Parts: sequence; C-alpha cells; structure tokens
Amino acid sequence: MHTPSASLPGGTWTLGDLTVTRFGYGAMQLAGPRVMGPPADRDGALAVLREAAGLGITHIDTADAYGPHITNRLIREALHPYPDSLHIVTKVGATRDEQGGWPPAREPAELRRAVTENLENLGLDTLDVVNLRLGDAQGPVPGSLAEAFGTLVDLRRQGLIRHLGVSNATAQQVAEARSIAPIVCVQNMYNLAHRHDDDLIDELAEQGIAYVPFFPLGGFTPLQSSALTAVATRLDATPMSVALAWLLQRSPNILLIPGTSSVSHLRENVAGAGLPLSDADLTELDEIGR
Repeated sequence: MHTPSASLPGGTWTLGDLTVTRFGYGAMQLAGPRVMGPPADRDGALAVLREAAGLGITHIDTADAYGPHITNRLIREALHPYPDSLHIVTKVGATRDEQGGWPPAREPAELRRAVTENLENLGLDTLDVVNLRLGDAQGPVPGSLAEAFGTLVDLRRQGLIRHLGVSNATAQQVAEARSIAPIVCVQNMYNLAHRHDDDLIDELAEQGIAYVPFFPLGGFTPLQSSALTAVATRLDATPMSVALAWLLQRSPNILLIPGTSSVSHLRENVAGAGLPLSDADLTELDEIGR
C-alpha cells in the first residue's frame, strides 16, 4: 500500500500542491559509514525503504550527496516506479570530499549539475521539492542566497523542479528566498534543546509553510539529556519517542524525517512519534530548551 496512512502520527501536510504525511523518512543513514559509500547491508537498506512506503509514509528526504549518489540509487531501486502519492524531497548546495566533509557547491554550474544528477539517480523527470542547503557543517551562515536560489528558480521555470525550499538557513535568508520566489519548506536543526527557530516556526505556520527539523536529539547537554530521560522514563518511553512526539505537537507545520537503517527502528520511531503528551508533560519538556 502506497497511500497516505491515517494511522501515521500527525496526519498530513501540503507542500504546495503535494500532500505528504507529517511523519516522513530521512534516507541519509542508508549510505555507508559517515554517509560515504555503500551500506554494509544493501538488502536491509532496500527493505527499510519498502517498509517506509508500506507503512504509508509519503515524504522521503534525501540528497544526491549522500554516498554520494548511493542513497538516491537505493531509493530508485526500492521504490521506482513511484506511486503518485509518494514525494521525494532532495537537497543541493553541498557535496562530499574524500575526508567526509561537506564543502559548499552553490555556484550556478554546480547547482545545475546537482539537479541533473538527482533526476538521473532517482529516475525522475521533475523533482518534487529541492531545498537549497546553505551555511556549513557548523550551522547557518549569514549572507545573500540570491544567486544560488535564483539558479534553482530558473530550473523550476524549465520544469525540472516543482517546488523550492531552503535548508540550514537563517531567518533573514528565509525571508530573502521568499522575496524571490515561493518556498514550501524550511529544513533546519531544531529540537527540545535548540529552540532558536521558535519564532520562525510560528511565522511559517501562519504562512502555510512547512518546517522540517533535523537532529531531533542533536546537541543536548548532559543536563538536558537527563531531563528528557526523566520524562521518558516516567512515560515508559524512549527519549527519541518523546522528542519526536514533542515536535509533532509543537506546531502543525512541523514535518518529521527521522532516519534509520533498521526496519524495526523505523517501526519504533513511527510508534514513538504518536506518544500522547499531556499539558503537564509539555510544560516540563518546554523547560529543557529554556
């Protein structure tokens, strides 16, 4: 079954004219160690993708830099021809080096090549959503995105891209992108411990724009981790379950893309994101990032 599942936590959201499940799947972990090379268990990677689709997940997040090329080719092998309900969101603007770094690749020629490679490796004529990845491995970096984003706008006019978004962006860069062309999503680091985008999330929700957090458990201090673990223990749940459930309940425009290379872990994440949190739980959790 490849239709949006009513049983998935959070229901659905609309990216432009595309309806996706708010619980999605991030494919980065399907590549080898440090997101380089092929997976140790290729059959297992294909099984995870097929399980995600079978569970009714209709939002898969990827990038041709993962591997590089490996993850997109796995997606194509596992799921192509894609059902109309399945939507793949990819990123351009960074590549991989032999040291496992993520050097920027935002010159017009680099972006055009990245879009072409995504299309070829995914087996698509048009990419549903392309996020422009900004900043660096340490986070967002201020500066104009006009030239790079304009290149993607041109590729959209050519019919190679349906919708645009930005990733690893400052609030000012989000505003600049929106002044150039419509965007359907923003993908930034955000979780219980890192609340810097609170105002941005609320603003985007009012505008009908999705916010897609990555690293739901990233960057916690030991004290913050202890506080989260205490809540999870009381609820007889895992810290990841609590973190995912909190994100879904934080705002209706938040879409989840937790990654895993394990079918059992994927199922655990789906179940965990549906964990009901009381007002008292939410108040206690809210203190973690304050």
